[in-house]
Amino acid sequence: MLSEFDLIKQYFNRQHPGRAALGRAALGRAALGIGDDCALLAPSPGMQMAISSDMLVEDRHFFAGADARMLGHKCLAVNLSDLAAMGARPVAFTLALALPAADPDWLSGFSAGLFALADQHGCELIGGDTTKGPLNICITIFGELAPGHALRRDAAIAGDDLWISGTLGDARLALAGYRKQYRLDDAALLAAGTRMHTPAPRVALGLALAGKRLAHAAIDISDGLVGDLGHILAASGVGATLDVDALPAGPVLAAQPQALRRQFCAAGGDDYELCFTAPSSRRDAIVAAGHASGTAVTRVGTIDAAPGLRLVDAAGQALDLKLSGFDHFASA
Repeated sequence: MLSEFDLIKQYFNRQHPGRAALGRAALGRAALGIGDDCALLAPSPGMQMAISSDMLVEDRHFFAGADARMLGHKCLAVNLSDLAAMGARPVAFTLALALPAADPDWLSGFSAGLFALADQHGCELIGGDTTKGPLNICITIFGELAPGHALRRDAAIAGDDLWISGTLGDARLALAGYRKQYRLDDAALLAAGTRMHTPAPRVALGLALAGKRLAHAAIDISDGLVGDLGHILAASGVGATLDVDALPAGPVLAAQPQALRRQFCAAGGDDYELCFTAPSSRRDAIVAAGHASGTAVTRVGTIDAAPGLRLVDAAGQALDLKLSGFDHFASA
């Protein structure tokens, strides 16, 4: 049976020979990494650190028996998405992992998925903790950015355009399919499930929006657009008009009825796209930034001086939709 320290050495210490087969990016940003009481992280001169933490709990954030490799990807992706929303470049992360048992097959798949995404973004695992218990994964991630460049939630300005990256709703559609709340054929469920299990954090787009001062405010869409946009509106003291029919539906959701498209695009959750505001003078530059980062961007509304969120259709007519974001303490 693996001990705690054997588990860390074999599956999570990149210096260990057993990790070589997974490959490494040019990491080594930490002055001291795994193996001591604390890691030592040296930020680049003149840069600020951006720090975020997310927890994934079995049967709350993912199904029991979820594929280990995809879970390794997702647990890091949701944290990278937070850095993307701030416009920060990933540097390092810690991993706290509670496991019911030290299953070598599960650990091999999980660490492979985790490190494959970490290597894509040059993000180094520098420490953490393991223990026995119900499956629970908590990552704290560290990024860096120039002072004054952060895309903060409190920076939206009346008159700004409202933008969305990528597409929305397929992850929520997959959840409905898994729960037998909506019928999808096997191919559609597999395609929608890919968005749910392996989201793509929009790091390159976030870096462009912040680095080139294209956007004012941003947030990543994790709990549903209307709920997450509400955080920007509250923090900035503004309102918004959102064209629900302009929201870019995922390819599987796009083939479903309009009412479902509206619901799952506007309040689906688990999208991990960026919602951001920007002055209208930056429209061409934002489209170019999206193209350069390989990420579609769609203008979906405006920021208003009057408080509140107004939902309209393609003709500008008000929609009476009862939508809300995901609440972590509500019933599943």
